[in-house]
Amino acid sequence: MENFSYSRPATLKEATAQLGKEHGKIAIMAGGTDIYGGEMKDNLLAPERLVHIKHLKELQGIRQGTGSLRIGASTLLSDIVESPVVQKQAPLLAMAAGKIGTLQIRNMGTLGGNLCQRPRCWYYRNNYPCYKHGGNACFSAIGENDQHAILLGGPSFIVHPSDSAPALVALGASARIVSGTGERTVPLDKFFVTPRENVRRENVLLPNEILAEIDVPNAPAGSKAIYVKEMVREVWDFALCSVAAMVTLKDGVVQDARIVLGGVAPVPYRAVKAEAALKGKTLDEASATAAGLAAVDGARPLSKNAYKIPLTQAVVKRALLSLA
Repeated sequence: MENFSYSRPATLKEATAQLGKEHGKIAIMAGGTDIYGGEMKDNLLAPERLVHIKHLKELQGIRQGTGSLRIGASTLLSDIVESPVVQKQAPLLAMAAGKIGTLQIRNMGTLGGNLCQRPRCWYYRNNYPCYKHGGNACFSAIGENDQHAILLGGPSFIVHPSDSAPALVALGASARIVSGTGERTVPLDKFFVTPRENVRRENVLLPNEILAEIDVPNAPAGSKAIYVKEMVREVWDFALCSVAAMVTLKDGVVQDARIVLGGVAPVPYRAVKAEAALKGKTLDEASATAAGLAAVDGARPLSKNAYKIPLTQAVVKRALLSLA
């Protein structure tokens, strides 16, 4: 790890004033489980200055708004899991947050950090000169790719590692982003970017911006939701495939459905064809099977990850049948 300066600004305004115009020169740290515990220690990132923001009151806490929850980006994952308000108004988020890492990680990690973490691809994490490191190749394309993308892949085949992201996209959440010159709000399904949009980055944050808050609409009345995650290890791991599913039923018939996949694409992948296969149908074995098939329509597996297609189909089906 190279030498760096450390800053602990007193306010969010002061923090944004310390940011630069280029990614990597100045880094933001909240819980530090990825940027400090991973990227900097492994020499993936060598910022000149580390700006600590976890302590900022403007970025903390869970607040009830009119028809929504407003969750500060520095709110601990464990606080989200244990919050009675989140469990009542956005139970899908509480379930997904409870699948992140271990209790120790959730006690340190923040919601914003989980959404903004860098890829877990072993080529990136082992400092290969890939696209994510400024190179001009994706080594997983013809290498070890059993945990990589089957949807929206190319030129990089990373998968987005967040568990909270699929749940928040399914809930229709939005991100409040703050800079020294103002702020903007971005729907969370537009917050993440594919490698085709920007092969170097995974989200729309500019170098001088901070993710400040997530606005989470209350789950629709009568809706039921579940988060299912398949991993290599049952103790804790990143998803081979995950499904955030939320359906609204009336007399057993699906009125609305949200299905978002994790672990299979470079961004949280909203399976709109699977949603369409469910609407107006009775939620049963046949419709759940059809939704599972539709969820992976257009999948393009690599040499070692074709197993993700039947796995995703099965996980979508299992998740939906649990809500019937």
